[in-house]
Amino acid sequence: MALTRPSPPGGGVTPQGFAYVQGLLLRRTGTVLEAGKEYVVEARLHGLALGEGFRSVSALLEGLQTEEASGSLHGKVTEAMLNGETSFFRDLYPFEALRDVLLPEIIAKREATRLLHIWCAAAASGQEAYSVAMLLLEHFPQLAGWRIRLIASDVSKTMLARAQAGVFNQIEVNRGLPARLMLKYFEGTGTEWKIHPRLRQMVEFQHVNLAAPWPGLPQMDFIFMRNVLLYFNTETRKSILANVVRTLRADGYLFLGGGETSLITDRSFESVRTGKAICYRVNPNRRSATP
Repeated sequence: MALTRPSPPGGGVTPQGFAYVQGLLLRRTGTVLEAGKEYVVEARLHGLALGEGFRSVSALLEGLQTEEASGSLHGKVTEAMLNGETSFFRDLYPFEALRDVLLPEIIAKREATRLLHIWCAAAASGQEAYSVAMLLLEHFPQLAGWRIRLIASDVSKTMLARAQAGVFNQIEVNRGLPARLMLKYFEGTGTEWKIHPRLRQMVEFQHVNLAAPWPGLPQMDFIFMRNVLLYFNTETRKSILANVVRTLRADGYLFLGGGETSLITDRSFESVRTGKAICYRVNPNRRSATP
């Protein structure tokens, strides 16, 4: 294969290569890779480049641009570029609000149907969804016999496979997971910790691209969509939030990341402060017709 584009000093990312990755992510996932983030491309694709036999990330991107858009390397680069940063009970305040105020409120309202639907919409490797599952088991024994759908979704099939496997290394379990819960809900296997089957069976995994239609999702009581909207452009965010309006129950709650409150720019939602957490409900005056 002839490599026609010169690599920059040190094998870094060329402007052409960076622009190609930007376009690839936007087309496939709707996410925006901002200008000046060449270092992110370098960091996230370094291991893939070596594994695929390229001498540098720049060489990998040169090879990528000669491949058909449907080729396997395009898929691998897309997966590698997706941000999978997460931890157990990340940013604790939403979980405290869920435990102390919001879940008791919704449980009381759903007593007649005994149905509870929770969606972790950017689940990555699963820590958020498993944190919710542990919270339910630890604090809400009255939910025994209820039909609970705890759905974890992600655009990355690689991450979903990791989440479904429920295997975490020592560093991952040390981030946010109390030792008592680690010993109760995980089994140590060498340097790894595996989720107990009871906990894993509580979580339903689905592949969902937030920038595309959301087929097959029920009406939700809680939606966790934290630290993901900031990766989309304004129009895609509007489309996603319009879908949230249609998917969230009238009395349900939406959780966003701590740095995403400024992204709610219209009046479709109203903020609710619970303790130190801020969540959102659909504004009843702006609610679209639900399916």
